[in-house]
Amino acid sequence: MTNKRIQQNMFAVRALTGFLLTAGALQLSAQTLRPSNQLRFTPPALSSNNSASSGAQRQADYIVAVVNSEPVTNSDVRSKLLRAEQQLTQQGAVMPSRGELVRQVLERVISDKTQLQAAKASGLKVDENATTAAVESVAQQNQISVEELRRRLSADGIAYPAFREQLRDELLVNRFRQREVDARVSVTDANIDQFLREQEGSTDAGAIDINLAQILVAVPENATPEQVNAFQAKAQQAADKARAGGDFAALVNEFSEASTRAAGGQMGLRSADRYPTLFLDATKNLRAGGIAGPVRSGAGFHVLKVIEKRQAGMPGVNITQTRARHILLRPSPQLNEAAAMQKLASIRKRIVDGQDFAALARENSDDGSAKDGGDLGWTNPGVFVPEFEQVMNGLAPSQISEPLVSRFGLHIIQVLERREAKLSNREQRELARTALREKKQEDAYALWAQEIRGRAYVEYREPPQ
Repeated sequence: MTNKRIQQNMFAVRALTGFLLTAGALQLSAQTLRPSNQLRFTPPALSSNNSASSGAQRQADYIVAVVNSEPVTNSDVRSKLLRAEQQLTQQGAVMPSRGELVRQVLERVISDKTQLQAAKASGLKVDENATTAAVESVAQQNQISVEELRRRLSADGIAYPAFREQLRDELLVNRFRQREVDARVSVTDANIDQFLREQEGSTDAGAIDINLAQILVAVPENATPEQVNAFQAKAQQAADKARAGGDFAALVNEFSEASTRAAGGQMGLRSADRYPTLFLDATKNLRAGGIAGPVRSGAGFHVLKVIEKRQAGMPGVNITQTRARHILLRPSPQLNEAAAMQKLASIRKRIVDGQDFAALARENSDDGSAKDGGDLGWTNPGVFVPEFEQVMNGLAPSQISEPLVSRFGLHIIQVLERREAKLSNREQRELARTALREKKQEDAYALWAQEIRGRAYVEYREPPQ
C-alpha cells in the first residue's frame, strides 16, 4: 500500500479503537489473552460456564463499591487484579504491595465505569459492524483467525458475547473521549517553535540526548605550573580556531589526544546523564554548533562542540530511510486467512526461485501499490504500522520476509535499499507537531478523567479480596 494509504488506514484503525487496538495490541499465549502495557483493555470476568472454582468464586462474590447506583463487585476487581499481576510479572516491573495494587485496580475500575456511564448518557452509539471490525483487528494483530480467538477466549473461561460487549464499551468510551477531549487540543506554530527551542536548549539530563565532540589537550599527572599553562594555551588556541569557524574534525586531528580522535572527536548520541557533569555544565546553554571551553578535568583541557541536542525519543535530523515493496492479500469469504497464508507462501517460493516480484505483485496484490509492482517508495521511520515496520526493519536489502499478518491483511515484504537522509525543516516541524499533540492529548485526557471521576457518586463497601 502507498505511504499515504498506509497512514490513512493506520489513522482509521486508531480512530476506530483508540488506545485499545494501537501498536502494542493484545498478546496471546496458548492459554490466555494478555493485554500489553500499551492497552487499557482487560477481558471480562470469567464466564458463567467456567470451572467449579469460578463457581465457588461467584458464590463468595459481593459488592465492593457503588458508582452512581451501579455496583462494582469483588469479581470485577479480582479478574483485573489477576491480569495486572500477570502483566507486571511479564514486564519485569517492580510489584507494589498487594494492598496498594488492589487499591490502584479498584480505582481504575471505578474510573472506567464513570467514563462508560458518561459515554452512554451522551447518546453515542457503536454499531455491530464497528464491533465486528474491532474483533477482527484483535485477531489480526495476534496473527490468528477470529475462530482461533474465540477458541482461546473459551479456553480462558471468557464468554465471546461478553468479550464483544466489553470491546463495544471500550469503543464507545474512546469515541466519547475523542469528542470531548481530542477535538479541543490544538498545536500552534508558536508551540512548535518553543518546543524546538527547548529541544536544543534543555538541560534536563533525563529529557535530552546529546552528541558532543571534544578536543582533549592532555596534561601529565606531574606537570609543572609552567607546563600546565602551556597546555592551557594550546587548548585555548584550538577553541579560538573552532569559534572562528574552523573545521572541528581537522582541529581534532591537529590538537586532540582523546581516544575519539578517529571519529572526529565525536562521542556519540547518548542521554545527557551519561556524560560527565563537567561537560553538561559547560554546554547546557549551547545549541547545536556551539563551542565550550577549554574546561579543566583530571585528564587535561577539553574543548567541546555540540554536534546534536534533541528531545529524548525524538528522531534526529539524520534518519535511515527504507525503500521496500510488498504483496498484500486481504482475507475474504472466498479466501480465508489460512488459504491466504498458503497462497503467499507459494508466491514467495516462486520469487525465490527467480520469478519477478513486481509482476507477481501486479497480478496478486490487493493493495493500491500493485500497479507499481508493490513499490512503497522511500519512507521515513514510523510511517507504517508497527507490525509491518518491525518485520521490514529486520530485513537486509534484497531479503524477502516470510508471510506476516498485519491489521490490513497478510503480506510478504522485500527491502530494496536503504539510505541515510536528513529530515527537512518541514518534516522536523511535523514530527514536533505530532509529539506535542500526543502530549497535550495525554494531559487533557488525564484531566478529563479526573473531572468525570470527581462528578461521580462513589460509595465504598467491603474491601476487595
